[in-house]
Amino acid sequence: MPQSNNCPDAVVLLPPLRGRLHDRRLLRWLSQGRLEELRAPVDPLAEVLRVLGREYPREGLAALRMWGQTGDRPGAWIAAADPVYMEPQLDRLFLHMLGPGDVSKPELRSLFDALQATLGGDGSLGFARLGSCGYIRSQQPMVTSAVPAALLDRQNPGDSLPSAKLAADTLNLISEIEMTLHAQPLNAERQARGQPPVNSLWIWGGGFAPAQSRVPMPPLYADEPLLHGYWESVSGNAAGWPGTIGACLDTASGGFVASVSRAQDGVVALDAELAALRDALRAGLLRRIVLVSADGLRATLHRSDRLRIWRRNNPMLESPPA
Repeated sequence: MPQSNNCPDAVVLLPPLRGRLHDRRLLRWLSQGRLEELRAPVDPLAEVLRVLGREYPREGLAALRMWGQTGDRPGAWIAAADPVYMEPQLDRLFLHMLGPGDVSKPELRSLFDALQATLGGDGSLGFARLGSCGYIRSQQPMVTSAVPAALLDRQNPGDSLPSAKLAADTLNLISEIEMTLHAQPLNAERQARGQPPVNSLWIWGGGFAPAQSRVPMPPLYADEPLLHGYWESVSGNAAGWPGTIGACLDTASGGFVASVSRAQDGVVALDAELAALRDALRAGLLRRIVLVSADGLRATLHRSDRLRIWRRNNPMLESPPA
């Protein structure tokens, strides 16, 4: 029997939720809680730490993500360098994040090998790929954006770039990266197939990994590397998404943080996971549930909310935001 973590709250990150639930009883249950609009796309780590009352890391997000991928604390200065397509439109650029479904691992390996051969020859810089994530190791710290590419997808990233005065070296490096990528035959092949080229890297989250500490934290069940890396840095009490909320409840014996895998991104799956949470709350296994959906909705639910019978279906749950 697992030991209680003395935190009978559940914080659950969900795929897009609005307009996707068919069980009217679940819609009524959610409507009885406190619903808030969030700016989408949502920063999962920021939302979880806000609920837990923990400070968001000021630097080293890339090193934390690498830590979550490898299980080992990086000792060097690390920045994330994620593949993107910068689309020129009139007088501005729009960033398009290129994830695992957009760029294959062999393609990404080829591009990072070219960057390493062209720009990393003197050893002061190192370009590396882990899965679908890219990284830069630098002997000299650089000023980088603090915003992940995922939060800027299909947006103008101008306001999230570091200032030219503070980050001249970084901006020069980005120009060199873009020239190197432009020269790669792979990008011409992608364009010939109607795919966007990988014409830049979004460099963000630079810094050193924090020293490992041990603080009381609820267990984590998630597959996101950044969440895993943060948990490794503060508690080490982290595991992958086990497939169901029921498995989290069985293992945690109290509160937990979970991120429902995108593989569960179907109507039936979402209904089932939310029903399991509702039943656990009603049974007194949890004190509070905070749900955060990827499409910008936060729902806070307590056991006593069931008395709010006058609250029916909240329109925020019925349809996606315009």
